[in-house]
Amino acid sequence: MEFLSKRNALLKPLQAVVGVVEKRQTLPILSNLLIHCENDQVRMTGTDLELEMQSTVSVETREPGTGTIPARKFFDICRSLPDDAEIRVSFEGERTIVRSGRSRFTLQSLPASDFPAMDRKGEKLRGRIEQQTLKTLLDRTSMAMAQQDVRYYLNGMFLECRPEGLRCVATDGHRLAMAQGMAETGVSEVISAIVPRKGVLEMQRLLENSTDMIEFSLGDNFLRISRSDLVFTSKLVDGRFPDYERVIPRQHDRTLLVNREELKGALQRVAILSSEKFRAARLHLLPDELRISAHNVEQEEAEETLAVQYPFEEMEIGFNIHYLIDAVNSLTGEVVKFLFKDSNSSGLIQTPDSEQPLYVVMPMRL
Repeated sequence: MEFLSKRNALLKPLQAVVGVVEKRQTLPILSNLLIHCENDQVRMTGTDLELEMQSTVSVETREPGTGTIPARKFFDICRSLPDDAEIRVSFEGERTIVRSGRSRFTLQSLPASDFPAMDRKGEKLRGRIEQQTLKTLLDRTSMAMAQQDVRYYLNGMFLECRPEGLRCVATDGHRLAMAQGMAETGVSEVISAIVPRKGVLEMQRLLENSTDMIEFSLGDNFLRISRSDLVFTSKLVDGRFPDYERVIPRQHDRTLLVNREELKGALQRVAILSSEKFRAARLHLLPDELRISAHNVEQEEAEETLAVQYPFEEMEIGFNIHYLIDAVNSLTGEVVKFLFKDSNSSGLIQTPDSEQPLYVVMPMRL
């Protein structure tokens, strides 16, 4: 097998595929990319057995065929070459030769027959969604995913394919984030799945702020998204996500409206002196006034006072201040709406003109 390609044409798709390849692998073949060349196209595949990435590049085919090449080394070689370099790759027995100008690199290859194929079972649906819509949904909810929680089903994103669109939900047991967007799902009833954390982070890295439509498909054990230049597949988490609808507070007596930029600045400043361990902040609600305060073990204190719309009785409630910052950063618009019941109940955060996205934050005892 042999093909020629411009360095700039090869680098971006190669970087996308290398992203799923772990630096340390238990199986040597997983450190390699599977390269398949024919009809002036090269398809590169990388996997860690949980995620798989395929990217296609237009090249000049000298000799079709299939082989493997060390992923990181090949990427580092291509990245180090000049922008306008032409790269020639040839497979000769158990060796791969990479040439460019006066440079020549000989890499160890492994049999293509050893490269594992990801198991895909029971496709349930195929849909379409704008890239930027899916990226926005993930960006607005991913911060609430758990990390290395013993409740493994929380270490990921819950996707609900609904007749009216796609809903993303994440929770770590202390907060919840939910967002919904338009998508062509083609379903008459809800179909759901849990995508692992690593798969979500990889999709966020790959997706672009583009109105181009991408295809997605969901099976018993996989999620796949496809666009013209790449195909990404992630295994699913085998577990049952909690009934998140029960967590969303439906009865709230008090509403607070505040300027988003002013609130964002105040929270960030108060967070400087919050306890590194507990990250607790006190919200003191007064008629048309909000006082945000925090202190640490060194007895240092910070307090910010904001003018707000709050025509209700005085109330105090505590929250993890970084959960509030994450929620406010994920919202758009000029105003943030808080909904409260009492100092012992979860708070709901959203914008006044839309119920999506929404954030639920559990209170802390102060």
